[in-house]
Order: sequence, then structure tokens, then C-alpha cells
Amino acid sequence: MFGHIQETVILHRDVDAITVPEGAPIELAAGSLAIINQELGGSFTVTVRGNMYRIDGQQADALGREIPVWPEVPPEATRADLEAAVDQTLRTVYDPEIPINIMDLGLVYRCEVLDAEGGVAVEVDMTLTAPACGMGPVLVHDVRSRLRRLHGVVEARVQLVFDPPWSRDMMSEAAQLETGLF
Repeated sequence: MFGHIQETVILHRDVDAITVPEGAPIELAAGSLAIINQELGGSFTVTVRGNMYRIDGQQADALGREIPVWPEVPPEATRADLEAAVDQTLRTVYDPEIPINIMDLGLVYRCEVLDAEGGVAVEVDMTLTAPACGMGPVLVHDVRSRLRRLHGVVEARVQLVFDPPWSRDMMSEAAQLETGLF
């Protein structure tokens, strides 16, 4: 089913994870059998003992994987280069249950790159596919932390909004086709 890989691994060490869809932190024990369901955007969705978890890419070594390389912006980049890197960075954030990035899902309502002291600030208004989704804070953290990694970004402000409510019509055509919702 669209992008799932279903590879079984043994956790090499204890690893911090997030329960899906609740969003609660948990530690998975070394030696646990994990099924990697999704490996997208530098994070992993795994199943351990019948429960689904998200593992951040910075802990990929626990799964025997390489830590991901994120989009970079050279110090001499133009504003257009930085704006393109912001867009590319947002496309590395995936919903852990739906293997589609937040841009193609239509979850980003507004993204602005603004002048700030010492660089630029990026402001993002985004939503969730369901308002009660426990993964909201996790997705906001992913967006904020990944944007802050870009050279020249001194601040990343991410706000969850629910107006207008998200609908599948906000998805890109490619995302609708991939999920069979077209």
C-alpha cells in the first residue's frame, strides 16, 4: 500500500519513539522486533508488538539505518534559493499514518519567509487531517526544527490552525491519485 516497506529489524539500542496516533512519548527497548512500515522524510513509522510508533530520523541508527541528510542552504544563497529550500524542507515532513508529505496533503495553509535580525524568520500556518490528531505537536516540532536547520533561518514560527477545516480537496492531484481518493 503506497510506500510501505514492511521490513523487520531488531532495535540495536533503546530508542525514544512517539505513539501513533496519540503522540505520547515512549521508549522502545533494545532487542525488540520492529517492522518498519514507512521510511519517509527522515522519520520512520514502525510496528512493535502490534502498536504503531514514529521514530525520528536522528535515531535511525537504532534501526540500523543512516541518519538522514537534510536540505542545506549555502551561506551565499539568494532569497529565492532560501525560499526553495524552505519548500523542499517542508516536503520532508510526513504524516506518520499517511505516507504523503504535508505540502502535498495540503496541510500547509501559509508559508512566508520574512526579514529578521541576523537572517530570516519563517512563518507557517498549518493544519491536521483531523483536529483531534495527537500527532499535531509532533508535526509542528518537525516543521520548526527542520526549518531551523537551514542556514540563515533565525526563527521558525509554526502555528496550528483549523480554519478552514482540512478536506481531501486540499491534497495535490498526485497525492489524491496515490491514496486512491481522486
